[in-house]
Amino acid sequence: MDDTQRIVMTGIGLTAPNGNNLTDFRSALLNCKSGVKHTEIRYMGQQVAGMCDFDEYKYQSKKLRRRGTRAGSISIYCANEAIQDSKLDWANVDKSMVGVYLGITEHGNVETEEEIYQMHQNNLDWKLWSPHHNPRTVANSPAGEVTLNLNITGPHYTLGSACAGGNVGIIQGVQQLLLGEVDIALAGGISESSQTFGIFAAFAAQGALAQHEDATKASRPLDKNRNGIAISEGGCVYVLERLSDAKKRGAKIYAEIVGYAINSDASDFVNPNTDRQVECMHKALKKAGLKPSDIDILNMHATGTGTGDVNETMAVRRAFEDSNKTYVNFTKGHIGHCMGAAGSLELAGNIPSFEDGVVHPGMNITELDPECEIKNLVFNEPKLVGNINYILNNSFGMLGINSALIVKKFTA
Repeated sequence: MDDTQRIVMTGIGLTAPNGNNLTDFRSALLNCKSGVKHTEIRYMGQQVAGMCDFDEYKYQSKKLRRRGTRAGSISIYCANEAIQDSKLDWANVDKSMVGVYLGITEHGNVETEEEIYQMHQNNLDWKLWSPHHNPRTVANSPAGEVTLNLNITGPHYTLGSACAGGNVGIIQGVQQLLLGEVDIALAGGISESSQTFGIFAAFAAQGALAQHEDATKASRPLDKNRNGIAISEGGCVYVLERLSDAKKRGAKIYAEIVGYAINSDASDFVNPNTDRQVECMHKALKKAGLKPSDIDILNMHATGTGTGDVNETMAVRRAFEDSNKTYVNFTKGHIGHCMGAAGSLELAGNIPSFEDGVVHPGMNITELDPECEIKNLVFNEPKLVGNINYILNNSFGMLGINSALIVKKFTA
């Protein structure tokens, strides 16, 4: 294939509940270090949540942070970290040929909830409403904040794709590069979810909010005693380039993106559809020209909900029934559910496997649910398997959006 039609990852910037760069994040995954803790949530008291602890002012002023959003601050941090990691000569990059594509669940809720709260503390005085409300809550806000911060004049938009957002943002970046619309894509997913009250109350109303006296054990996908989602925030942004451009500047290449698919269940607001998940994985494999047995690691979406985990397990069993060499893991035991950031963060956590040959484990399985048994499941301890060439990353979301993304160990 022509190098102009091959898309590679040359930079990774992230913040997760258990690490603010790829090195620390990977170490936490290998050592089963959780980033979930008990946090005071307005009106609801102590709840388990994954909160990120990064320097919001490393790349933006306090004045602009006050004007912007928590989601925007995560996006700005991750985008700048990715650019630093890529070693792009940013001062001389044509900013009109840079695009920003961020998958999201929601944004602006942190600030909106605070404004409503302040009104209720002050006799519903609407004059307390912020003049910054509109730019904070328009749909393109987090990506737009990145362009303002980095002086990017190329296209930007967010992709509202629920918890498939991380994969979807990357896929959009790939497609725009292939179309020649941009030369560099800042692509991935972000989420501010654990900073808001509303999402906790909604999951509690669904009976899907994780609880445990030890917060680090609250998120336990595939475990027989799992009881829901540990809500988290986070972000991961990649620098994507055409291989021809990356080679020209001698860039370090983390991985090549070789396959992807997005489809819809069209069956329920929240309950997953196993058939459509199988179809999504098969479409991604077909696009990459691969067989199931070619995939070395499959990272499950695995949220820790009763129905969701069982349905995805059935889907993976069916899609990979002919493969005896695909190792399966999951990441939300370590970090909770980072919503729109989940796909991009979980992919990042697996990418170092191309170099070290190790599959990081899922954590917090004390008793594996018999309905979630699956071949070559790696949990509680990392597994050294040697040469790893292909990773498939699953991310699924509400209203039946499914995504699968396949990356390859780079070879010239």
